[in-house]
Amino acid sequence: MARLTIQSPADVRLLDSGMSVGEALAAFNAAHPQAGGVATFLGKVRPDEDVRVLELTHYEPLTLPGMQQLADKALQRWPLDGVLMWHRVGVMHPGESIVLVAAAARHRRDAFHAVDFLMDYLKSAAWFWKREKRPDGWHWIEPRAQDFADRNRWV
Repeated sequence: MARLTIQSPADVRLLDSGMSVGEALAAFNAAHPQAGGVATFLGKVRPDEDVRVLELTHYEPLTLPGMQQLADKALQRWPLDGVLMWHRVGVMHPGESIVLVAAAARHRRDAFHAVDFLMDYLKSAAWFWKREKRPDGWHWIEPRAQDFADRNRWV
C-alpha cells in the first residue's frame, strides 16, 4: 500500500469517497514532528432515525480554491506548523465521516483556535449545499443562526 503524503503547510482535499481518518492523522502528525500539539475535529453524519442519507454538492471552480484560501487565513492568523482540511462530497450515510480538520502548532491553544475557526467558516460560509433524504423526500439543510454567530466571533 502506498504511503499517504501530506501537503505542507496546508493539505486541503475534496474527497468523493470515504477517508481513512487514522491514516490521515498519523501522516499529518508525522509530517509535523516539531509541533507541540495537534488539535483535530471529525464531523460525521449524525445518526437520526429519519435521515436515510446526506448529500453534499459543491461548485467545483470555487470550492477547493476557497478552502485553500481559508486554510491560508488560519496559517496567517496563528503560528501553525500545518493545517489539514479534508471534506467529503457526494452521498453519505449515518455514521460516515464528512469532514476532518486538524492543526499542528507549537502550542495547543493556537491549534485549538485554528480548528475552531476553520470549522466555523466551513459550517456557515463554504461552497457546499447539503440535503437530507428522509422518509418524505429530500430536504435542503441551511446553516443555523448559531452557525453565523459562531463565524462572526472571528471578525
